[in-house]
Amino acid sequence: MDLALLRTFVTVHRAGSFTRAAALLGLSQPAVTGQIRTLERQLGRPLFLRQARGVTPTTIGDELAHRAAPHLDALVEIAETGLDETSGVRTLHLAGPPEFTSLRALPALTPLISQGLALRASFGNAEETLEGLAAGHHDLAITTARPRGGLLTATPLCDEEHVLVASPRWAARLGPEVLRRGHVVLEQLPVVEVHESLPLVARYWAAVFDSRPAAAGAVIAPDLRAVLESAAAGAGLAVLPRYLCEDALERGRLVALLDPPVPPLRTYFLVVRTGTLALPPIARAHEWLLRAAGDW
Repeated sequence: MDLALLRTFVTVHRAGSFTRAAALLGLSQPAVTGQIRTLERQLGRPLFLRQARGVTPTTIGDELAHRAAPHLDALVEIAETGLDETSGVRTLHLAGPPEFTSLRALPALTPLISQGLALRASFGNAEETLEGLAAGHHDLAITTARPRGGLLTATPLCDEEHVLVASPRWAARLGPEVLRRGHVVLEQLPVVEVHESLPLVARYWAAVFDSRPAAAGAVIAPDLRAVLESAAAGAGLAVLPRYLCEDALERGRLVALLDPPVPPLRTYFLVVRTGTLALPPIARAHEWLLRAAGDW
C-alpha cells in the first residue's frame, strides 16, 4: 500500500475535511479527493462519509486510522530527526496571546536555543491561533480555548487568576463602599479593556457578581500591557491576570479592589496538530513549557 495514500488518509481523518487536509499537505483538494478514492478502491470499502461540511470516517476508516497513524507518525519522526542532524538547527513556530507568550512562554523556552532550537513567535487571539495551527503555519500554540475535533490535541498548561484593579487614586475615592455595595459602586468607574465587548470585565462580573456589567469602555487597547499602564495612570478599573499585574500591585501602582473567596480563573492550553508530538523539537518545547508552568 502506498504510504503517500496513507499519509493523506490520516491527515483527512484528523482534519475532518478534504479542504483542510489539502492545505496541510500542500496539495489541491481534487488531488486529496483522488488519493482517498484510490485508497478506497484498493481496500474495497468506503473510508469516509461525505457531508455538507467535511467528512465523517466510517467504522473501517476509524480502524485504519487507529492502526496506521502511530506508524506514520514514527516515520515522520525518523525523517525529522535526520533533518535535525543535517542542519543542526530546527525552527519552532510558536503562536499565542502576545502578553503570555512574551512574558511566560518565550523566556521559558530560551534554554532550548543552546540545544539548537530557533524560535519564531506569532501573536493572535485564540481563534486566529488555532486556525493558523490547523493550517500548518505554527508548530505549537498557546490558547485559552480548547479546540474541538481530532485535528488538534490540547493539554492544560496552567490557570491564571484574574484580579479587579484600579489606581490608588480610584481605590481611595471608593473606600470601603466597594466591599459593602460591590458592583453597584464599581460600575460608576470608567473601564479599561482589550475590546469593546469588555470580555475580561464581563467574565469577572459573571463569576463574582453573577451579573453583567453595566459599564462602558473608557480606554480600549488590544494588549493587556497597555491596559495595565492605562489603569495605573488612573484611566479606570481593569481586570488583569495576576501574573501580569503582580509587580504593579507590590509597588503600589495598582490596588486590588476586591478579594473574592473564589477568584475567577482562566485556563491556558498547549495545542499541537495531532501526531506532531512525535517530532523531537515540538515534543521538547511542549515538555519544557509544561515543566515551567509548575512554577507559574
